[in-house]
Amino acid sequence: MQKILILGSSSPYRKELLVRLNLPFECHSPSIDETPFDNESPETLVKRLTIEKAFAVDQDRKKSTQSHALIISSDQVAVLDKQTLGKPHTYQNAVKQLSSFSGKKVSFLTGLCLLDQEDQSYQYALSEYHVYFRELTHQEIESYVQIEQPLNCAGSFKCEGLGVSLFERMEGDDPNSLIGLPLISLCRLLREQGVNPISSSI
Repeated sequence: MQKILILGSSSPYRKELLVRLNLPFECHSPSIDETPFDNESPETLVKRLTIEKAFAVDQDRKKSTQSHALIISSDQVAVLDKQTLGKPHTYQNAVKQLSSFSGKKVSFLTGLCLLDQEDQSYQYALSEYHVYFRELTHQEIESYVQIEQPLNCAGSFKCEGLGVSLFERMEGDDPNSLIGLPLISLCRLLREQGVNPISSSI
C-alpha cells in the first residue's frame, strides 16, 4: 500500500514550508498537553513534544483509516540564558519577551520527527538556530507586536515577516527551522524512507 504524507500541525507557516518540497500531503492537527515537566531541559522538552505530536496523529488516524502514512511533526522552543520560553499568547507577554531579548542571543531549538505508521518506527532530528537581537527601544517593541501580532510564535516574532527588522544577525544551518520546520533535515529523513522530493512519485 502506498504511503501518504501527513503534516502533524495546524501551523500555516509549517504548511507553507512543506509545500516547497512539491510533495502531496495532508494536514492533521495533534492535540497534546505541552506543559513542561519540572526541571525539564529545553532539548528534552522539544524532543518529547515533537514525538508525542507524531504519535497523537498516529492514534487519531487509526480510528478513521487503515492507510499507512509517514507522519511529520515538529515543535520549537526559544532559549534565553538557559531558560525555556514558549509562545507568548498575550500582547503583554510578547512585549515582555522581546524586551528581554534586546541586545542578546536567543537560541531556537526545533525538533523534527518522521513516524512510519506501518512499523511504528520513527526518526528524530534537532535543529538549532541562533538569533542575535539588536538593542531595541520599548516603542519599537510595542509597535512591532501591534503590527504583526506574533502571539502564537515562540520568541514573539515572525522572521518571515517584519521580525527580521529586530535582528542584528542570525546563525545556523537551516533558516527554515526558525520558521518552524527544518527542511534540510526533513529531506534527509524522507530520503532514508525512500522519498526523494526531486524524484519521488509518492
